[in-house]
Amino acid sequence: MSILTSPESAVRARSTATSAPWQRELRDSIRDPRRLVEVLGLPAEMAVEAAAAGADFPLFVPPSYLRRIELGNPADPLFRQVWPAAAEAESAAGFTDDPVEDAAFALRPGLLQKYAGRALMVVTGACAIHCRYCFRRHFPYDESPPSERVWAGAVETLRNDPTIEEIILSGGDPLTVVDSRLARLAEQFAAIPHLRRLRVHTRLPVMIPSRVNDELLAWLAGTRLTPVMVIHSNHAQELDAEVAAALRRLREAGVLLLNQAVLLRGVNDTVDAQADLNLRLIDLGVTPYYLNQLDRVRGSAHFEVSVERGREIMTELRRRLPGYAVPRYVQDQPGAANKVVLA
Repeated sequence: MSILTSPESAVRARSTATSAPWQRELRDSIRDPRRLVEVLGLPAEMAVEAAAAGADFPLFVPPSYLRRIELGNPADPLFRQVWPAAAEAESAAGFTDDPVEDAAFALRPGLLQKYAGRALMVVTGACAIHCRYCFRRHFPYDESPPSERVWAGAVETLRNDPTIEEIILSGGDPLTVVDSRLARLAEQFAAIPHLRRLRVHTRLPVMIPSRVNDELLAWLAGTRLTPVMVIHSNHAQELDAEVAAALRRLREAGVLLLNQAVLLRGVNDTVDAQADLNLRLIDLGVTPYYLNQLDRVRGSAHFEVSVERGREIMTELRRRLPGYAVPRYVQDQPGAANKVVLA
């Protein structure tokens, strides 16, 4: 039985008939490792080992992403990104809860500034999927829960600092917030004279393509601010026809589209995987922006690829691809004035 036709999903669908499609997908997401292995035809014993790894960072996979995972293949690159592997429970030297030192750059609750001219607003702690390598998987969202009051304080801070020209919406994933609230926020940003750009960092167009709806396009591209969206795709298999259609809508609305990926062992740590991803992005009108070295967050050591290997991949990509299809290979090093380019 598919997750989309399970009895529990049917009940939720009936009770949320007026919800947007993307909201129903969030509600129908798989949260139980036993259910995920059942749907994907994987050994039942895998769910037992996932219990410990998922204790503090639960499994969360939306139906649209699930459909792109190969059945019966535990090595599938999409599956590996969402599965709570037993290795997450192992300690590893140098891996911490806050590898990019977010806490040191807080201007106030919910507002960070690491680099000149731009600030980042943590709009929500919610995501459309729980990526197992997420650098904010241990972020203390509960210490300053995102709210209208927190947002108002962040907006006031932005208003009082004329050196900030760009505001970045992050999280969690900012597009898990309903459009009416995001529209009010965008209007407040547009009323600040020195702000010029509104940037959104999100996985929603890739995870749940139906999130790109008329309401989103209206507030994102409907103010005087230049709209920029940085999506996050790590593998060409993620970029199916539904995702392509969603990205086309964004592009036609005048949104500048960039992609950042993370170099992940067993997911995209080959030249072929990187070439396929970046050429697919170009075909969809998305500029490959960053290939990030893994942030060393606790629980993610099994995904780490050496910088030496990353540089080898980049060297071969430059031989194989046109320059506009090659992202910058970078690392977030706390205290640096910008992302550090590794190759």
